[in-house]
Amino acid sequence: MRFTDGYWLTRPEFEMNYATEWHRTRRTEGCLSVLAPTRRVASRGDTLNSTALTVTFTSPMEGVILTEIVHFAGEARHAPAFETVDERPCVEVGEDEAEAYFISGQLAARVVKASGSWEVRYEADGRTLTTSGYHGMAHARNRETGRCYMSDSLMLDVGECVYGLGERFGPFVKNGQSVDMWNADGGTASEQAYKNVPFYMTNRGYGVFVADTGDVSFEVASEKVERVQFSTEGERLRYYVIYGPTPKEILERYTRLTGRPALPPAWSFGLWLTTSFTTSYDEGTTSSFIQGMADRGIPLHVFHFDCFWMRGYNWCDFTWDPETFPDPSGMIARYKARGLRICVWINPYIAQESPLFEEGMREGYLLQKEDGGVWQTDLWQAGMGIVDVTNPRARDWYCAYLARLLDMGVDCFKTDFGERIPVRGVRYSDGSEPMRMHNYYTHLYNQMVFELLEQKRGEGEAVLFARSATAGGQRFPAHWGGDNSACYPSMAETLRAGLSLACCGFGFWSHDISGFEQTAPADVYKRWAAFGLLSSHSRLHGSSSYRVPWLFGDEAVEVVRRFTKLKCCLMPYLYGLAVQAHEAGTPMLRPMFMEYPDDPACDTLDRQYMLGGDLLIAPVMHADGHVDYYLPEGAWTNLLTDETVQGGRWQRETHGFLTLPLMVREGAVLPVGVNCERPDYDYADGVTLHVYELEEGETTFVTVPDLSGATAAAFAVTRTADGVQVETDSEHPYRVVLHADGRQVSIR
Repeated sequence: MRFTDGYWLTRPEFEMNYATEWHRTRRTEGCLSVLAPTRRVASRGDTLNSTALTVTFTSPMEGVILTEIVHFAGEARHAPAFETVDERPCVEVGEDEAEAYFISGQLAARVVKASGSWEVRYEADGRTLTTSGYHGMAHARNRETGRCYMSDSLMLDVGECVYGLGERFGPFVKNGQSVDMWNADGGTASEQAYKNVPFYMTNRGYGVFVADTGDVSFEVASEKVERVQFSTEGERLRYYVIYGPTPKEILERYTRLTGRPALPPAWSFGLWLTTSFTTSYDEGTTSSFIQGMADRGIPLHVFHFDCFWMRGYNWCDFTWDPETFPDPSGMIARYKARGLRICVWINPYIAQESPLFEEGMREGYLLQKEDGGVWQTDLWQAGMGIVDVTNPRARDWYCAYLARLLDMGVDCFKTDFGERIPVRGVRYSDGSEPMRMHNYYTHLYNQMVFELLEQKRGEGEAVLFARSATAGGQRFPAHWGGDNSACYPSMAETLRAGLSLACCGFGFWSHDISGFEQTAPADVYKRWAAFGLLSSHSRLHGSSSYRVPWLFGDEAVEVVRRFTKLKCCLMPYLYGLAVQAHEAGTPMLRPMFMEYPDDPACDTLDRQYMLGGDLLIAPVMHADGHVDYYLPEGAWTNLLTDETVQGGRWQRETHGFLTLPLMVREGAVLPVGVNCERPDYDYADGVTLHVYELEEGETTFVTVPDLSGATAAAFAVTRTADGVQVETDSEHPYRVVLHADGRQVSIR
């Protein structure tokens, strides 16, 4: 939200009260509180008839400072609120003649005490990270509406780039943008987003998490081009400053604060195929798809039934349409006998035609209007209501129907929607404030389904395919990128969104291969298939047409087969990355600056990414097959062609459909499995360690996980004058292949 008219003036509808100077300090155990008048206090009379802000500093964990700015402390605190941890670290609180200070680990907040000057400096390792200064902290009142807001703005350094704020499809670097935290079903070609997360990080070693589930507004080097301003309605503002200094360390602390991703089951990393959305299908159709993949030698691991597994107008009644699926239990058993997992589509809405509607209305399970009736709409399903996820009985009721599907043999759910949540004229059973429930609804929705899966399938076997989320939603993987289009620009905007979401701690992410809307030309399908199968989760899905590869030509079949098998072979490496995401919060898909924070050329790159620390991928997004990408310093070897090039520069190449820049960094030891048919197998048994350009005397450590995420084998690989030396605790057989100077040497 913008409050000013240029740098000097205030917009006429707003009355602004900015923190102007330090007035006094209150120190208690683990807390520093500062009173900040909004005008200069030269005499006792200046304390009358004026506004003052109370600014409090606490710390939930070492290296993280929570700043709370309050105008009226008596304002009611309405649910919901983000779930965060409090580790109660040791902190240092004090003051001298020049400043009051609060220190947690290496991070300090320092409040300048000079008369007539207001400044809060956030410092670490002897340098200033950012500052809230002149016309920073403020209370604003709209004279026309009477609505009040709290705001702060933090300074940006020269060359400082801002990343994150959820899954955003516009420019990857957020500088110059106005971004509102409001979940919406806007597709991937708009400024709206399905996953709004009020957290950003910068390339200067810190992140900021605004702890408000409502419509937080960010002005990122836009209203004031030297600052990031954030504001929210109400009488208090709470935000965390999170020190790194590296991007991975920032995410390590942020995901400790808001929750780490669960570890998805290994089978979920295989290829998913769906019915598509509005296509005509029945059991004969789905069986033909599954057999068609087998006939063409394409490994398939999950089959997904989209919306019309239920009858139209009945979503959701959780009952298979008897006309198209007359024997669902038998069908599921037959598919599972072929080694497939089963996913079905759901959403949190109950259409009026659904037999569940009457029950939900009678028992108070549906979101109510203020007059006591059920809130309803015709947008999506005729007369539909919305499950009140704040009502424990409603959650149990909804999940009981899902449990029947799990008992039938369904393995997981696509938790679609969750964005179109009303905010006016409704009331929640627990009294939650509707405006602040709009974004948070999806968190409770995905949480209840995920926890049911953990209960029924066991921890480590739960996985969703979720569209909407907010802060903390990373705990319930995986998420996909929403309704994209079948073209190269949409492929690029999809990647930008995935990179932005990765900057918010979401470790597992997918997208509709070849685009959801329209039908892709064959070249887009093939290029996107390579990209999609080099993502954490991989799904062939569309809207009004099937996405089986043979409809796009014989070469499309070859592309999907090649990259599906490649992904299965890479699972010893990929599942190791999944464990990192689960244990440390480092996402599998990583922006270049996250792996190379000291290379300024990586700050703005958004058409390539790192898959873990060792693989660099540049999807081809042009019909003529050309691709431009940047390689950091060092030798890089294409995994597919074994060609080695030197980094520290841009590279321009032209690729056919069976290759792309899939580059292995210098010094990597890449564990490759023996099974190219499945993603879930004994990764350590017969693993091949591919050693890339390791310098003589250099040692690289690599671990291979088992299907639970525990370490199955550990290797210390050292380059010697004669080849390589391997120290390991593994009893499994293994091989070593040395890639050096453009040649391969099989060691064992």
